[in-house]
Amino acid sequence: MNRYLPVARQHFLAALASTSVVVKSLCALVLLLYFLSFAVDTVVGLGVTPGYLFPPNFWIWTLATHSVVEKHIWDVGVSLATIVVAGRLLEPLWGAMELLIFFTVVNVSVGVLGAFAYLLTYMASFNLSYLFTVRIYGMLGFLGGVLVALKQTMGDSTVLKIPQVRMKVVPMLLLLILAVLRLTTLIESNVLASYGFGVLSSWIYLRFYQRHSRGRGDMSDHFAFATFFPEIMQPVVGLLANLVHSILVKVKVCRKTVKRYDVGAPSSITISLPGTDPQDAERRRQLALKALNERLKRVEDQSAWPSMEDEDEENTKADTPLLPEKSRDALNTGKAGSQESSLITFEDAPSSQL
Repeated sequence: MNRYLPVARQHFLAALASTSVVVKSLCALVLLLYFLSFAVDTVVGLGVTPGYLFPPNFWIWTLATHSVVEKHIWDVGVSLATIVVAGRLLEPLWGAMELLIFFTVVNVSVGVLGAFAYLLTYMASFNLSYLFTVRIYGMLGFLGGVLVALKQTMGDSTVLKIPQVRMKVVPMLLLLILAVLRLTTLIESNVLASYGFGVLSSWIYLRFYQRHSRGRGDMSDHFAFATFFPEIMQPVVGLLANLVHSILVKVKVCRKTVKRYDVGAPSSITISLPGTDPQDAERRRQLALKALNERLKRVEDQSAWPSMEDEDEENTKADTPLLPEKSRDALNTGKAGSQESSLITFEDAPSSQL
């Protein structure tokens, strides 16, 4: 293993060198707080504690610091890899400022939603450990957000070939794995809560609120909430999601989907949804053209095979010279009669008088 560590270090430094100052600063902050954790308990002072986040304590600064706090070296590795992947794949599309906004929105949402979830759990169980023992910290919430963003931008790409796993199923697949690990008590509840709320908050932000050149959000069908689930569950999930969305539209939390019709286009009428990225549309158009070319190639390959009718005609021509001339005339006359008898003609029926 020591042989691969220098190679991994070299690749990591090369990837980090091509990123912006935002990515470098976040990585440096994670490392700084990890080394600081050997001297003081950074999780207590910088992590989100549900009982301390709400009044009268109101530790509001923990919403900004909990995501860069780690206790173990393997967690530091996951955090650094998540930040670098976001810098390499998302920052060129969004820009450094938008990536920082996405990082802030997701992590603040994870802290707030996680604290409210544990508060509701305390109200149902009256167990004070849910308020003052649980700590929400780490980069798992942002990891869920990055996976959702990659599903949006490169959902059709293949992550694993055997078995075949596409990027669009990775967010929910990892959530399922964490849920199973939680049921077996191998991980704490804060791990599952952080990742789950990271997936949810990032999808809401990217779906409805992210600003870009064509407006806000991404209302395309391939990024609907139901697409996170298996196909057999998508109709039920889509129905519930549409019901929740209609309620949120009525209370003016979300905006109603607006369609734009380009009647003056030189070709057919085009319909565009606010938030659909031209790059994403071009990517799907290329995939459709590739599928069409493959289908046409299969049709051409099938047409290259000789048909059964051609074989029958060749066999008939090869056999008829062996027959006498009268038998050949009778055979041709029989073929002509059978062809004529196979024709069905329709004539106008006389109109019936009522």
